[in-house]
Amino acid sequence: MNEDIKKAKATLIAGGIICYPTDTIWGLGCDATNPEAVEKLFKIKKRDTSKSMLILLNDIGRVPSYIEEMPDVAYDLFETATSPLTLILPNAKNLAPNLIADDGSIAVRIIDHPWCNKLLQQFKKPIVSTSANFSGDSTAKIYDDISEQILSHCDYVAEYDRDNIISGKSSSIIKLGTGGEVEIIRE
Repeated sequence: MNEDIKKAKATLIAGGIICYPTDTIWGLGCDATNPEAVEKLFKIKKRDTSKSMLILLNDIGRVPSYIEEMPDVAYDLFETATSPLTLILPNAKNLAPNLIADDGSIAVRIIDHPWCNKLLQQFKKPIVSTSANFSGDSTAKIYDDISEQILSHCDYVAEYDRDNIISGKSSSIIKLGTGGEVEIIRE
């Protein structure tokens, strides 16, 4: 796994796109602070730039580096979640401007996955995560479901967990507002 992580990290540093396993489904990602890499990812996905993507972090303590003011309830939600949870948080900062939604928010997931945790520890910046498919196509739940067209656009494809045939499930998504509003987007 160490060589795999080293290659993925080098790709991210160079502004490239990686395809990698997560705690939910296989994803495409890049350096969340690099606007050129984010733009490249939008183009690969054929995704409307008005539809934001999420960032992965491996430690809840790192979230305030990318959010102006972390809502108190966010800590409780992250700490008590029993399955993968994505929170859409207001007032994003220190990220590629084209990654932040029009309302200033960013979707954040604290990941619990050995490969991703190791990469995030070494890369020391958030990684964009979006499903490994073209926008509008069905989600690739396992590695073998990812289209060759998508893989051909990636600068590096992780070796780890390619043979896992257990289908992943997308995370729950909750949006938190600046005034304490809570909206469940996906259960």
